[in-house]
Amino acid sequence: MRHWWLWAWTIGCFGCGMLAGALVLVRWSGQAVSLAAVVLAFAVLLLAYGWWRELRAARRRLERQRRRPRIVAIGGGTGLSVVLRGLKEFDVDLTAVVTVADDGGSSGRLRTDLAIPPPGDIRNCLVAMADTEPLLERLLQFRFPAGEGLAGHSFGNLFLAAMTHIMGDFVSAIRETSRVLAVRGRVLPAVREDVVLRAVLEDGSVVQGESRIPQAQGRIARVELVPADAQPLPEVVSAIRDADAIVIGPGSLYTSVLPNLLVPGLADAVASSRAKKIYVCNVMTQPGETDGYSASEHVEVIYRHVGRRLFDYILVNAASLPPEALEKYQAQGAYPVRVDVEALYGLGLRVIARNFVHFATYARHDSRLIAEQIVSLIGYERMNADRG
Repeated sequence: MRHWWLWAWTIGCFGCGMLAGALVLVRWSGQAVSLAAVVLAFAVLLLAYGWWRELRAARRRLERQRRRPRIVAIGGGTGLSVVLRGLKEFDVDLTAVVTVADDGGSSGRLRTDLAIPPPGDIRNCLVAMADTEPLLERLLQFRFPAGEGLAGHSFGNLFLAAMTHIMGDFVSAIRETSRVLAVRGRVLPAVREDVVLRAVLEDGSVVQGESRIPQAQGRIARVELVPADAQPLPEVVSAIRDADAIVIGPGSLYTSVLPNLLVPGLADAVASSRAKKIYVCNVMTQPGETDGYSASEHVEVIYRHVGRRLFDYILVNAASLPPEALEKYQAQGAYPVRVDVEALYGLGLRVIARNFVHFATYARHDSRLIAEQIVSLIGYERMNADRG
């Protein structure tokens, strides 16, 4: 804005000088006085325009300071819910974008029997973001151990299925369930329509179905959505466009992360957003999906599928796991993801390597540590200080 003020005052001073010269030296020459008045009028208009621009910019700055930081988290499975559980503790505008390609377990059965999108990952995200009593959380996650037709079903999945039939569509069911559970933010499916995940293995064979892909015992060349022209929800694209940070992962690379980014237009929306794009890399490799993958190979697979670079930052775990944890994982064919820092730098990423792991029965990302790192990247403390 400063150049407007500089020009305005320069022209104003020049106009005053002309007027003074016309009055004192030329002794009220009509043409000189008129010219000086025009110059002064122009200077006043320029000053008014500069003042208006400054006022508008100040209002925009104040609006940015007053609104909460907007974070969009994209993924599925347990990885996304871990990130959401940490982020909900901060004063942020949080949106979860969840894959609906699941076709296994309770979700798969409800999808087949009731012709609804799979509710399992949605349920996990709702519970993670809900401000509920512990007993209600246990109820929603309760899985029936027996009963004809009930065995294996989660109560939360059945609740979402019932809400879908009451409300008439899945998106409305999620919105009303969010209201009932006092969810801190929004949970949105990546697409409204029914989609199936298909994998093409390196030997040319095709495996259809999210739950069957890790069991195929073959190295995956690519995955794709069926139908390929499924469209993202407009609310998803809008949330991505307005975000301050977009968080992708952690989660199964081929069956939780990529199904979202393969929705036409969604990866483009992420790439064109001015948000900070953060990839949270998995701690362990996943048998049947990412055997032997390094951190850079996770990123390269995503870039190869979407056809462009997406991320500004990558969060990788730098802490070692206890020997007893490694033994459990190695018995299942899983190993720590190798952090190849130089290759990550070569991909244009800013690498943040810290101890991000919480270990109980399994090694999971620590939701609090991940959330603290994410909000620090968008200047959360500074934004909140300005708002105060």
